[in-house]
Amino acid sequence: MMAGISIWQLVIILGIVVLLFGTKKLRNIGSDLGGAIKGFKGAMKDGEEDAKSIEKKESETVNTNTATKEETKH
Repeated sequence: MMAGISIWQLVIILGIVVLLFGTKKLRNIGSDLGGAIKGFKGAMKDGEEDAKSIEKKESETVNTNTATKEETKH
C-alpha cells in the first residue's frame, strides 16, 4: 500500500475538477479566494497596529500615573 498521493493521481483529480467546474469558474473562485486572503492579511496587520497603539497609550498612562504619585509623596 502507498501512503501518499502520487503526481498522476493529482493530475487526474485536477482534470476532473476542471471538467466539472470549467476554467472560467475556477479562475473566479481563485481570484475571490485571493482577495479574501489579502483582506484577511490586511485586517490582521491593522489589528496588530491597533494593539501596539493601545499598548503604547497604556504604558504612557502608567508612566504618567507613577510620576503623579511620586510628586504627591514629596
